[in-house]
Amino acid sequence: MKIFLKSLIAILTLALSSVEIQAQYGNGYGGSGNGYGRQRSSIPQAQTPQEEPKALTAEQIVDNEMPNITEAVGLNPFEEAIVRSILTKSVQKRIELQILKLEPEKTREAMEKIVKEQEEELRAGLPEDKYEAFEKLQKDRFKSKKKKKKKKKNKD
Repeated sequence: MKIFLKSLIAILTLALSSVEIQAQYGNGYGGSGNGYGRQRSSIPQAQTPQEEPKALTAEQIVDNEMPNITEAVGLNPFEEAIVRSILTKSVQKRIELQILKLEPEKTREAMEKIVKEQEEELRAGLPEDKYEAFEKLQKDRFKSKKKKKKKKKNKD
């Protein structure tokens, strides 16, 4: 009887401990955190949409370009302030025009008007040699962008 009682206690202890071990460590195949198998969450993961790049303000656009303009044209601080204010105003108008999404013909006319106003204000605010240097800089920049686009077309 003593042997039977000791055997029964041993079997029960072994059974209970195996249940405890399986509860903690799993059966060795599933995703129980023991390093075996693939672990999956029962909670579905929501895909976060990628944020669109934030549109720059007119001031930020002009601030990015001013060091290049100042260096290329050789502006003093006063002239730099004049050019900065004129460019900020015209860039702001262009941004507003894009937001309106007008018909192509009206958009083209409005852009021409903005460019003409900008040229007149720059001509009045800068000495002639610096105004011409600024105009040359703008034309060169436009040509370089066209050349880059042509090169890309040839590669395709």
